[in-house]
Amino acid sequence: MLLKTDIKIIKNLGFALSLSCIAAPAAFAKAVDCSSSSSAIQKFCSDTFTEQREKLENLYLTAALVTDAPVRIIQDTQQIWINRLQQCKSMDCYKQLFEMRADDLNIFVSLNQSLTQHYLKYEDGKPAKPVVHLKIHQLTKDRIKIEGLSYRNPNNRLETQIIPFLAYTTPAEKNEVIDNEHDCKYQFNYSKAILSVKTSQKGCERFSGIYRLYD
Repeated sequence: MLLKTDIKIIKNLGFALSLSCIAAPAAFAKAVDCSSSSSAIQKFCSDTFTEQREKLENLYLTAALVTDAPVRIIQDTQQIWINRLQQCKSMDCYKQLFEMRADDLNIFVSLNQSLTQHYLKYEDGKPAKPVVHLKIHQLTKDRIKIEGLSYRNPNNRLETQIIPFLAYTTPAEKNEVIDNEHDCKYQFNYSKAILSVKTSQKGCERFSGIYRLYD
């Protein structure tokens, strides 16, 4: 039998958990701010995309609540996605960007991110243009996977909207990286929260630059 003090503790814990669940959505901004005066945002906020917006809102909040990735990377990539959304000039562009963002958020929700480091390329104190996102996964003690995306104009054909990056390496050789997608060789230099990526190959410069770690 529970004592009165035990019951009181349980009630207090339940009340605290309820408050945290209420506070989390309030503290986390909406996936898309439909009060924006941007014509592109207003189009996405029209009745045409009601179903997509609701799905995106649910995914965005779920990702923020359950992911073991840094919440800031979800927020910053969401803003990057909104910036791309504002470039759309066709219905296909809106639909494709929605599907791409839904896929991204599903990854945050469904996959273990505790052994993944997220990096965004920065220039002059803000995300670079074009945006480049690198993810470094510790697959096993002796195996590392590096994947990345460089985003291009969202009005391009779907197959040309992004440039992929994929490499496998080991902890001992993690400074010398070859992108299997384009046969480009890079020098990765890690310094606390900063990653410097360099290459001497022409045509491979898109992924070179300074990256900031999200932790």
